Amino acid sequence: MQFQDWLRSLRFSGGDSKSEVDNLKTLLPSLPSSFSLSSIIGLGALASLTTYWLVTRPRPIQPPCDLQAQSIPVQGDQSCRRSALLKDDNLLEFYYEDTKTVYDMFQRGLQIAGNGPCLGFRKPGEPYQWISYTEVAERAQVLGSGLLAKGCKPNPQQYVGIFAQNRPEWVITELACYTFSMALVPLYDTLGLEAMVHILKLAEISMVVCDKEDKAESLLKIKEKGVTPALSCLVLFNPFSAALLERGRKCGVEILQLSQIMVRSNINPPKPQDLAVVCFTSGTTGNVTDHVTFDCMLTEFNTKSSLLQVSMFCHGARVGFYQGDISLLMDDIKTLKPTFFPVVPRLLNRIYDKILGSVTSPLRRAILHYAVRRKQAELSSGVVRNNSLWDRLIFNKIQASLGGNLRFILTASAPISPTVLSFLRATLGCLIFEGYGQTECTAGCTFSMPGDWSAGHVGAPLPCAMVKLTDIPDMNYYAKNGEGEICIRGHSVFRGYLKDEERTGEALDADGWLHTGDVGQWLPNGTLRIVDRKKHIFKLSQGEYIAPEKIENVYTRCVAVLQVFVHGDSLQSHLIGVVVPDPEVFVDWAKERGIVGSYEELCQNPDVKKAVLEDMTAVGKEAGLKSFEQVKDLYLHPEMFSVSNGLLTPTLKSKRVDLRRVFSEQIAQMYSKSSV
Repeated sequence: MQFQDWLRSLRFSGGDSKSEVDNLKTLLPSLPSSFSLSSIIGLGALASLTTYWLVTRPRPIQPPCDLQAQSIPVQGDQSCRRSALLKDDNLLEFYYEDTKTVYDMFQRGLQIAGNGPCLGFRKPGEPYQWISYTEVAERAQVLGSGLLAKGCKPNPQQYVGIFAQNRPEWVITELACYTFSMALVPLYDTLGLEAMVHILKLAEISMVVCDKEDKAESLLKIKEKGVTPALSCLVLFNPFSAALLERGRKCGVEILQLSQIMVRSNINPPKPQDLAVVCFTSGTTGNVTDHVTFDCMLTEFNTKSSLLQVSMFCHGARVGFYQGDISLLMDDIKTLKPTFFPVVPRLLNRIYDKILGSVTSPLRRAILHYAVRRKQAELSSGVVRNNSLWDRLIFNKIQASLGGNLRFILTASAPISPTVLSFLRATLGCLIFEGYGQTECTAGCTFSMPGDWSAGHVGAPLPCAMVKLTDIPDMNYYAKNGEGEICIRGHSVFRGYLKDEERTGEALDADGWLHTGDVGQWLPNGTLRIVDRKKHIFKLSQGEYIAPEKIENVYTRCVAVLQVFVHGDSLQSHLIGVVVPDPEVFVDWAKERGIVGSYEELCQNPDVKKAVLEDMTAVGKEAGLKSFEQVKDLYLHPEMFSVSNGLLTPTLKSKRVDLRRVFSEQIAQMYSKSSV
């Protein structure tokens, strides 16, 4: 009777459970005894497995709203939409009523974590060491007090520069400024001398906190030219030489060790309307002024990741920093074992290519793709997990390479291929969200919805912002068709450009809408797709408009292509390109096509160039590029575009003017061949 009672408790996949149990009751007595015993044992085993599956079967994530209506028209205007998570058109300003500034956010995390770990760092070959929330708050207060003692004023008109690689002291300096209502101005060594002078003069910066002596020397070099009279004090994280101290004395700059200004005074926290940070956008002398009211994480600094750090602090999470050497990044990830990992699409593309490049056997490749399809089938039903049979057999090594503990990945800053996104969601077995925004809207304005694991869009508007599309007649985009320039309005939109009313007026219209220069399309489910770029467009000689960034994003889907720069101008009828092949897969890729050589030799091989061009053309055609949008010739370049060689901004965007200048000779040669 116990077995039969237990069967009654099961829910069968079809029919009425009571009638099926009754059928079993009438069936069992009629069986021979020898068969009945073995059958009962078999049925018991089957029933046990069934029960185990019912209890442990993967369950889909419950989305917070209807995934077919993720955004709502504002006042009936289909081109202007807000989050479906809101009850009405009133946008969210503060998530917690007692947390209205960046300072408040850290204080909330301090209350949650107390003496728990906050900032992590490591030395080569060693585990991570952690600074507690309590110690971070203490060090921020005494550092901020020290800045006041050296003449800084506790108000948002006081701009404090920080010129350092990302590390715990960077965050402590940031929090020191916020603790006393001062505004932070990040500086980068990749900005160049001209931009650095512009920043120091425009913000009238008197105090800069540095990490190393070489950065202090570059600032003294500027001071010695007599173009930055306000600069009077440098504070260094690391020890420095007597020669640096003397050099500073000669040009009127006091140079101090961090420990020399650690004193204590009463805090003076900011108000929600106070300025928090002045961010000079990468690779330009433009700037953004912003007031920011908003379990492990690995980070490399940019404005967006800094905001993500603050969001982590608000919940008492810990943040681990890489050693400062990008070649050791994977070792840092394995050691830290992060649960949350913000990442640019370029790195995800490299992970994708590396996975595919490591599977050379046709049989293994077939098994891999079959396993991916099985995991993607689960994703389509809302199930995200890393403990399936396929994870244990195939994907566990991939997951272990990223620490084996990932729960969330956030990708932003550039579009990511839907193919890559879907593939990695399956293989990594964690939640991968895609967002969209700009520095001018405090990083994010749209975000993919939990439970929606489709690809090819950047999600719906966040509750703090409205998003609308406006007409671009020159490019044949019209809001009535659900297409146009993306404009953003809300509490997260920036205040303007520092001391630059003209540029502020160009970016922000009279109604407070930020014009992004990106072109978007509303999808039927209320999510936004980025389809084009209004800025950086040019005409070919026959009058066709070209958006090179859109084309470049397509070409980077080619296995052999790591980076690409698409060029054209109004005097030419076609496009050409500069391509950096992926060094991790390029040699094997060429070998599969019967061409053998070193990476550098292959870049000079005409047959290889032809094969790459054919592959790019095929990928472009599949992605829907028109004939005039396809490059007709290319140059294979053996060195990556990077921040250090001046061809990428610190947020890894192409510096198009510099790329044209560096490759001017190759560009001229390609066009001269076509005119012969």
